[in-house]
Amino acid sequence: MYNDLERIMFDEATLKAKVAELGAVITEEYRGKNPLMVGILNGAMVFYTDLIRQVRIPIETDFMRVSSYGAASVSSGKVKIKKDLDVDIIGRHVIVVEDIIDSGNTMAALLKHLSNRGAASVKLCALFSKPSRREVEVKIDYLGWEIPDAFIVGYGLDYAERYRNLPEVGILKHEVYA
Repeated sequence: MYNDLERIMFDEATLKAKVAELGAVITEEYRGKNPLMVGILNGAMVFYTDLIRQVRIPIETDFMRVSSYGAASVSSGKVKIKKDLDVDIIGRHVIVVEDIIDSGNTMAALLKHLSNRGAASVKLCALFSKPSRREVEVKIDYLGWEIPDAFIVGYGLDYAERYRNLPEVGILKHEVYA
C-alpha cells in the first residue's frame, strides 16, 4: 500500500494530537448537554472512534452512511442516505463527525436533513477540509486541518475501499486513481 503513496502527509502522532485537541474542545463546549455524536460511515470510522474516546463527558453515539462518491474519486453530487440514525434527535445536540469535506454537497444535504428533524443544534466536526474544491459552503465547527487539493488516504479515508487501514494519512499517487 505504501508504494501507492506519493508521501505521508500526517503521521500517527500528529493525528493523535489533533484528535485529542478536538476532543478537549468538544468536552468543554458540551459539558452538561449529553450530545449525540454521529459518525459517518465508512470514512470517519477511525477518526470517530478515536475522537469519542477523547471526549470526557457523557455522550451517546450513532452512525449514518451517506454517499455521493461510490467508487469514484469525485463526488457525483447525488446524495443518498444509506443508513439513517437509530435514535430520535428532537431536542438533541448533534455533532456530525466526518473524515473530509470536499465539494460540500453531501454534508450540506445531511446537515439540512438533520436540522429539519428537530435537533436543538447540529454541528460538524471534520478532520480535513479541501476549501479549493468547495461547491457548497458548509460551516465546519471543529476542524483538524485545511488541506490542498490532493487525494488522501489512510486513517479511514479510502480509494475504492482500499487504504483505510493505514495508520497515517498519505497522498495517493495520481496514476493509482486516474
